[in-house]
Amino acid sequence: MKETLQRWWRTLFGPRMFYGWRRGDGVWLAHTRISGASRLEAPERLQIEDHVYIGPFNFIDASGGLTIAEGCQISTHCVVLSHSSHQAVRLAGRSYWGEADPPGYRRAPTSIGAYSFIGAHSVVAPGSRIGRGALVRAFSYVSGEVPDFAIVAGQPARVIGDTREADEAWFAQHPGSRADYDEWVRRTGPGGA
Repeated sequence: MKETLQRWWRTLFGPRMFYGWRRGDGVWLAHTRISGASRLEAPERLQIEDHVYIGPFNFIDASGGLTIAEGCQISTHCVVLSHSSHQAVRLAGRSYWGEADPPGYRRAPTSIGAYSFIGAHSVVAPGSRIGRGALVRAFSYVSGEVPDFAIVAGQPARVIGDTREADEAWFAQHPGSRADYDEWVRRTGPGGA
């Protein structure tokens, strides 16, 4: 009985995935899934494409401009930032609150390339650019540029591999399934979102 009640409670009140998203320009993204347990700050500044997955318990800040390209996956407990106020609060102290443009406040557009993956408990700093097909391993801190198809890990995140190596190994065993991969790689182009 207790297990049944717990399952019922989780079903009614647990995190939910919402299928479909209406972008700020009115475009309906039918295949984008965003958890109701994630926080999207300044969604009007979010440039998002279809087939994106944003799991539960994430903080996604678009206040400084954020681009999330097609097919991205942001797992859980991640923070993606496009602004930073930590220096401004320290520099201004109490006068920070109510200040229109406090000293040290930073806004910088952040972008995540097509078909990239952000592992659990990762932080993406303002102004970072994650390339297409990249993989950010769990518990990483990304600040700056992540090349296309890079595997990065650590705090700060460093390149430790290339996703194309794993992809090629998979295609060697499944040669008939390469067409979709080649199509998105061609369509998004080098460095493209």
